[in-house]
Amino acid sequence: MSLTDPVADFLARIRNGIRARQQKVDVPASKLKLEMARILKEEGFISNFKATEEEGRKVLRVYLKYGANNEAAISRVQRVSSPGCRVYVGRNEIPRVLGGMGINILTTPRGVMTGREARKQGVGGEILCEIW
Repeated sequence: MSLTDPVADFLARIRNGIRARQQKVDVPASKLKLEMARILKEEGFISNFKATEEEGRKVLRVYLKYGANNEAAISRVQRVSSPGCRVYVGRNEIPRVLGGMGINILTTPRGVMTGREARKQGVGGEILCEIW
């Protein structure tokens, strides 16, 4: 199965996993998705992730995070830039998500980072998604 938008697939699987109250979701692994998972973990949206191999395929296993009352740490996942319509921002145009409550993930010339990091480092890039 060929995917036209692997990042949207990654986000959709996380969204569906949370709706189904699953502990973990498996996603085909890639460097970009590993970086996105790293950011989600650092920002406290997922509890953990690990890259494994199953039947010769690299798989990224994402462990979802729920609070005390079984509410998910992620309430909304939104794809911003898509293959058909890329969304680029300059370093001064990086939007705040929910007044700083959420994060956006950008690909920049310095790698994948949150909007906050990109603002701090003074780089712009392509907004992949917003999460809160």
